[in-house]
Amino acid sequence: MKTLLTCSIIAITLSFSGASAAEPTDGVSIARLKYPGGGDWYWGSSAIPNLINFVQANTSIPISQEEIRIELSDNRLFNYPFLFMTGHGNVNFRAEDLEILRKYLGAGGFLLANDSYGMRKAFFREMKKLFPDQEPRELPFNHGIFNCYYKFPNGLPKIHKHDEKPAQAFGWFMGERLVALFVFESDIGDGWEDPRVHNDPPEKRTAALQMGTNILVWALMN
Repeated sequence: MKTLLTCSIIAITLSFSGASAAEPTDGVSIARLKYPGGGDWYWGSSAIPNLINFVQANTSIPISQEEIRIELSDNRLFNYPFLFMTGHGNVNFRAEDLEILRKYLGAGGFLLANDSYGMRKAFFREMKKLFPDQEPRELPFNHGIFNCYYKFPNGLPKIHKHDEKPAQAFGWFMGERLVALFVFESDIGDGWEDPRVHNDPPEKRTAALQMGTNILVWALMN
């Protein structure tokens, strides 16, 4: 199964980037989105490196050690099928950004947005511009993203209290394919960070890293 997973992900990555099978690849890169609007896109400097290390240690996914930081207008965007954004504040995509993001998602890209507390209103507003005829769908606990690698029978793990509401996963779709995921009242991104940053107990950090791995696997295999 691990060999099949590795081969499938390499094939998907090459297809998405337009690379040929003969070209060398360092594996899947996780790209952090530098989004406009004033929000702290850079939040959590240790988060992605720790997720990369966890994925490398616990899966057969060929993953690059480099965290990419990129804007939607960057012509390298389509080299990276997995796009991560996080923060607390405002998001305000330009019209040209939305057009690029639409093409990116339509070409097989995936966007994971982690609400580190305070991003929901702005992100939902911007996604309404991108998908005017679609409301965000809360993913049920039996959705494949919760059991494609690690098992989460109760959906997203609750990492931080925030407003003490239950964790929710909201998705946007192109056809039947989940192309964007918003993680709300869970904050798995903060759970990826170094232990000293938030003093999360080991079991919380492990759950956050496992859920991040599930999302990456789902994004690359669907």
